[in-house]
Amino acid sequence: MELSAEIKREMYWMMLLARRVDERAWVLHRQGKIAFHISGIGHEAAQVGAAFALRRGYDWVTPYYRDLALMTALGYSPTDFMLSLMGKAAEPSSGGRQMPSHWSLRTANAVSHSAPVATQTIHASGIGLAIKLRKEDKVVLTTIGEGSTSQGEWYEGVNWAAVHRLPVIFIVQNNQYAISVPPEMQMAVPSSADKACGLGLPGEMVDGTDVFAVFAAVSKAVERARKGEGPSLIETRMYRITPHSSDDDDRTYRTREEVEENKKRDPLLMARTLLEKEGLLTIAQIDEMEAKAKQMVDEAVKAAEAAPYPAPEDAAFPVYAEEVRRG
Repeated sequence: MELSAEIKREMYWMMLLARRVDERAWVLHRQGKIAFHISGIGHEAAQVGAAFALRRGYDWVTPYYRDLALMTALGYSPTDFMLSLMGKAAEPSSGGRQMPSHWSLRTANAVSHSAPVATQTIHASGIGLAIKLRKEDKVVLTTIGEGSTSQGEWYEGVNWAAVHRLPVIFIVQNNQYAISVPPEMQMAVPSSADKACGLGLPGEMVDGTDVFAVFAAVSKAVERARKGEGPSLIETRMYRITPHSSDDDDRTYRTREEVEENKKRDPLLMARTLLEKEGLLTIAQIDEMEAKAKQMVDEAVKAAEAAPYPAPEDAAFPVYAEEVRRG
């Protein structure tokens, strides 16, 4: 699929907006205004490229905790995220009941995941089975970190989808560290995509710092799924520029020189450089986007700080069916 200049600029904008929201979250944490943040810096190309390969709002998504850029591209706003970080009542995923980055968004068919990693894989395969039984042409996209491919739930979910030829796209975001453990200590194969051959579905590794390469690979997998040809496994390889989370000291397991060297392949920088080279993005347009992103983030923080917390008496709602409110 050939992308127009407008779509390419929109993809860059989504990456930029997610990055600036992510950076502000780190500042808020250091200011003591939020308790926790888990960052997606370095993952933006893989996530935005995948999102744009979907029919957004029609297909289904079961994300994982690092998917800020994916959710941004699906319509999750900076204000939504700031409300989540601050645990406010208007937060769309859980009304302030869950920890941040446990995404869900009804308008995007994005389904909330559990804190234990890999459980969203099984959710995706279950949704894929429902799609097949209903004879719909929808697909499910689910994401995970490479360390989580060691979990039993991941194998069960992928195996089920392969056996029943379900319309699921499994994306592994390999950022080189499962918290503090490098890939060679997690798996005996060079790539998570190599695991596909033993499970009976096609596997492909793609440069996760190239938003357009990811878009092309996921688009191909989506086309297969819509035709009833079954699931695909795609490993997007990038580098996690930040610590695992705001509670992690990554200096204990990697050098500053390693991090700085990998910043040379920052996906935001790479997309910007490519678009400038193609004459699709000017300095003036970049400055305009930066100003717009700053304004949106400033307004999101202000709105979230002013928003109320959930009422204590609502803590258990809507956990129990008998308390579902009507009207």
